[in-house]
Amino acid sequence: MTRIVLGIEYDGSAFFGWQWQDGGLRTVQAEVQKAASKVANHAVSVVCTGRTDTGVHALEQVVHFDTQAERSDHSWLMGINANLPGDVRVIWVQEAVADFHARYSAIARFYRYIILNRPTKSALQRDRVTWFHPHLDAQRMHQAAQALVGSHDFTSFRALKCQSLSPMRLMYFIDVYRQDEQVIMDISANAFLHHMVRNIAGVLMAIGSGEQAIEWTQELLAIKNRQKGGVTASPHGLYLGGVYYPEQYAMPKHQIFEKLPANAQRFTHGVIK
Repeated sequence: MTRIVLGIEYDGSAFFGWQWQDGGLRTVQAEVQKAASKVANHAVSVVCTGRTDTGVHALEQVVHFDTQAERSDHSWLMGINANLPGDVRVIWVQEAVADFHARYSAIARFYRYIILNRPTKSALQRDRVTWFHPHLDAQRMHQAAQALVGSHDFTSFRALKCQSLSPMRLMYFIDVYRQDEQVIMDISANAFLHHMVRNIAGVLMAIGSGEQAIEWTQELLAIKNRQKGGVTASPHGLYLGGVYYPEQYAMPKHQIFEKLPANAQRFTHGVIK
């Protein structure tokens, strides 16, 4: 068996999330598995770095599958794309090195959250950004976000139905900045809890609008109570931006991972390694 690794981008607007579901609901995993199976000429099962929810997009989701088929990287790339719908595309392909696993080998994930901050909604970006009309102070949001950097119990920022064994995560960096009408949050950690990024975005928007104090992020970390943590922001502005792996796997690297500290650590099976 050969393990093939794919980098995938998708517009999540018309999908019920990444994970395959009963009942024929349209999911990214189902589309990718169907396309890859046609090229392999046998059924394949695709494993991703991290499942995305309904309406969430990916600039670079990383997945792997095992196959008995012998194809060149180019043949996998062109063949799978030829069988995918227009809102999903494979952007690179390579054969896995050693014991590579799309999820468990990852050291860090990077997400980007985009907020359209203007008085009116957008007709063109309606499913690709979150609209927020009160003015946001991006500098104030960035300052508040720095309390979340480091190793913390993120109970106040996880979904109530989150199934993770541990609320502990190691946050590497959070940058909030403005680009014209957009306020952008770039965030990276060794792993994320369910709805964690969207809950952080909701908190920071409340702070950026002046509804809450800058110290609110620190207070929420301390009380460890999701019900005190404000609203969960919309999925439409959320993008899985990239994944960082150890050097031995020779994986493509997003430039933003240059910000990672030298002591970046994996989070596997509920344990930081």
